[in-house]
Amino acid sequence: MSFGDPNNPYGQQPPQGGQPYGYPQQPQGQPGYGYPQQPPQGVPPQPGYGYPQQPGQHYPGQQYPGYPAPHQQTYGGMPPYAHWGQRFLATLVDGLVLMVAYLPLVVGAAIGNDSAAAILGLITFVAIVGVAIWMLVQEGRTGQTIGKKALGIRLLRESDGQPLGVGMAFVRRLAHFLDSIACYLGWLWPLWDSKKQTFADKVCSSVVVKG
Repeated sequence: MSFGDPNNPYGQQPPQGGQPYGYPQQPQGQPGYGYPQQPPQGVPPQPGYGYPQQPGQHYPGQQYPGYPAPHQQTYGGMPPYAHWGQRFLATLVDGLVLMVAYLPLVVGAAIGNDSAAAILGLITFVAIVGVAIWMLVQEGRTGQTIGKKALGIRLLRESDGQPLGVGMAFVRRLAHFLDSIACYLGWLWPLWDSKKQTFADKVCSSVVVKG
């Protein structure tokens, strides 16, 4: 028997096309190892690692297409300024709230008893101071007193749109002296001012906005 005889069960045929012994033959039409594979029909191609995503496309891990990722906030600018009528009505409501604190004093005067009037007068003083301090703290922390909340307006810093803080809100209360000293012109200044500010607002860099 000669080598390569088909009748020899131990004979081996030489490989076709120069393929060395011991390597598997690749089927026709199939890519070898390390070659990119084509996606099945009807399945869109996926971007490779490190490739930028195209605008408007939605990929896994992105919550909503076309929107910023979570925890990314953008500052859209200062809200519209509150007009003079809203500010006046808010101040009026705050004044009415303080007037309620005078009720014990009114009751004491109606009774006519000196000792009872003295006790009710002390209660009135504590109530007025307590309400005034509470509204000052609320205005500094949230930008709203009872009147401002009722009218839907808020006191904010002009620089970053955040509440003034309790200390600066107290300074602004003192700065209202400038609004009154010039024949109360500062209280009317928001009627024609571009930022609707009083003199106290300009000194403290504060604005009153809607919302």
